[in-house]
Amino acid sequence: MDKSLSLVHVKLLAFDLLSLAQAPTDPQAFSRDGFSLSRAEVLGIVVSRELKPGRFLKFAVDDGTGCVPCILWLNHATSPYFARQRPQGVRLIADVANDQASLVKLGSVARVRGRITSYRGTVQITASSVAVERDPNAEVLHWLDCLRLARRVYGRLGS
Repeated sequence: MDKSLSLVHVKLLAFDLLSLAQAPTDPQAFSRDGFSLSRAEVLGIVVSRELKPGRFLKFAVDDGTGCVPCILWLNHATSPYFARQRPQGVRLIADVANDQASLVKLGSVARVRGRITSYRGTVQITASSVAVERDPNAEVLHWLDCLRLARRVYGRLGS
């Protein structure tokens, strides 16, 4: 059976995410217990925030098991990656990223989804989606989801 979860945003606790090993054959893939991962979802309290307007928002999310560094790119208008795409699409992506960045405040509970990347030897999430949670039970429910999925779903893939 294929032991890859690279197409799925795997719900992880910070402790699990920060303990991932970078795959030696593919620098864009990470592994945990023999499973290949490239995307993740974390949820926690925003404990740091550094905004460089027009460039990026760097922030950290603490879920009680550790702090996950996250980066949300805001340089869509100047990035050579987006130069090949239609201007209307780039403008829409830039507007969404700026809207998401404005929601990330210290002390807020944020759900972050994105690619697992490494910067200067530290695992981080390059965010594709950031949502502020209003439900006071969101953190507990995320913990329960992570534990349930680790036992019932992710653990069975290797069987």
